[in-house]
Amino acid sequence: MAKSSAQSRTPSRERIVAGAADMISRRGLNATSIRELAKHAKAPLGSTYHYFPEGKQQLATEAVQYAGSAIARLLRKELDTGPAAGVRAFLAVWRGIVVGSDFRAGCPVLAVSVEEPPADGIPPALVAAAEAFEGWEKLLAEALRDHGAAPERAPGLATLIVASVEGAIAMCRAKRSMQPLDQVAQQLEALIADALDGSA
Repeated sequence: MAKSSAQSRTPSRERIVAGAADMISRRGLNATSIRELAKHAKAPLGSTYHYFPEGKQQLATEAVQYAGSAIARLLRKELDTGPAAGVRAFLAVWRGIVVGSDFRAGCPVLAVSVEEPPADGIPPALVAAAEAFEGWEKLLAEALRDHGAAPERAPGLATLIVASVEGAIAMCRAKRSMQPLDQVAQQLEALIADALDGSA
């Protein structure tokens, strides 16, 4: 009985990663220590180092991969219905995160991307952020093409969608208002409809 109680108090590896993603989305990576990441995930520092022996960069990289994969899963599911439905779901996730955190949290992938990398090379978390963005863009471009957008237009529009949403998230946090995301949503819907109608 005592053993299972102790096990229930030890957070899973995934919970630590999810907690780190949330903390990075709030404070960025450079301003956050592994001790703070562990505390935010309610994990003992020893457990954190056990799961992530390479330290903060390993945990940050997996946190970015976790966030990227979660959004990719959502997009794969929702884009089957069509690009507009996928983008609505993409927007809804970020709306929930920003509003639910009282404008304190945004996107951990973006947070890692905008920080200055160390002078001695590209950190793995930044590589993971680039891969996450590329993955989202690819899924959106494929859905646009599959639903009738011109093949040459789909990649650029997919990049515009991701860049617009990510930028709007940052603006919402700064302004403490969801208006930027609402305006971006309206414009993206129109652009998607135009891309699909233009191919008909």
